[in-house]
Amino acid sequence: MADITIYHNPRCSKSREALALLKDQDVEPHVIEYLKDNPTRADVEGVMRMLDITSPKAMMRVGEPAFKELALDDADDDELLDAMVAHPILIERPIIIKGDRAVIGRPPERLLELLAQPD
Repeated sequence: MADITIYHNPRCSKSREALALLKDQDVEPHVIEYLKDNPTRADVEGVMRMLDITSPKAMMRVGEPAFKELALDDADDDELLDAMVAHPILIERPIIIKGDRAVIGRPPERLLELLAQPD
């Protein structure tokens, strides 16, 4: 199986559930605690490609207080990307990556779809 990476926030129950589910599948993922090890803009854009999304908002926590505080409702894509880099709490979690594909693990069982795909 290809290497698996998880963008993980240990304080998030869904992220913890996804990590436990990976381990239940005998997968020892590379864990990126993205709130400590902030992703670069290139990282965020790369994850967007792997998620096969065109709008950064599709991988953002729009209910997060920072989203409202930064007045991002009408922001363009560049502003949204910059906001995720500056405030990684805005990035949806968990994100699980396998090869050149990724899923947002909400619900955590979505990661099983990714694991089932051939390498």
